[in-house]
Amino acid sequence: MSESSYRHLRADRIIATLEKLRARIVDRFPEAGLASLCGELVGAARTLSREAAELSRPSLLWPLAGLLILGIGAATVFATFRFLHMDGFTASAPELIQGLEAAVNLALLFGGAIWFVLTLEERARRRRALDALHRLRALAHVIDMHQLTKNPTSMLGGAHTANSPRRTMSRFELMRYLDYCAEMLALTGKLAALFADRMRDAVVINAVNDIEDLTTGLGRKIWQKITIIGALEEERPANL
Repeated sequence: MSESSYRHLRADRIIATLEKLRARIVDRFPEAGLASLCGELVGAARTLSREAAELSRPSLLWPLAGLLILGIGAATVFATFRFLHMDGFTASAPELIQGLEAAVNLALLFGGAIWFVLTLEERARRRRALDALHRLRALAHVIDMHQLTKNPTSMLGGAHTANSPRRTMSRFELMRYLDYCAEMLALTGKLAALFADRMRDAVVINAVNDIEDLTTGLGRKIWQKITIIGALEEERPANL
């Protein structure tokens, strides 16, 4: 494997890790909705990896459009001076200044048109990337919802009400479930990082950093639960 392969995120490796994670969830919790959610994350990963690859490829369409507008503007100015007869024409200073101002405005107009076309591609790429990152942000919150009711306090026992969530998992199963949620959140952050790896847009990079902060914060809450469950497991023999 070449050295350069370690300098960039590989979408195929992220997808393979997600597929392996989904298989592990199905083996452990075949009837849980978490397996379906992980499958949806795998599908999103395939789509988003293609989009990130497409956004990283340069396009010649927009630069050619800018050059076309520049050529049209230059030809228009040339044609104006070519067919404008100045023989015997005299103008006062205010009229000359007015004509010069019109020429400057025309140049600014063509320059603005060229700038608009040249930056149109960048804005279109940014919009596509931000739409993809919005989908990942939504998936991160859905993953967090799946672990929301998985509290370590359920291991302490106590009376349950009619509206209490069903507690059917053992301590080990609860820890594995939470661990799977943490892994899914971490991989969601890596999917977002694909866009920062493929693009150099400051707005996109900031959005990627926001998603990574989000998934890291949500994952930290999950690992706090796992730590509490582990501590309860260690205290149990001493209380027997």
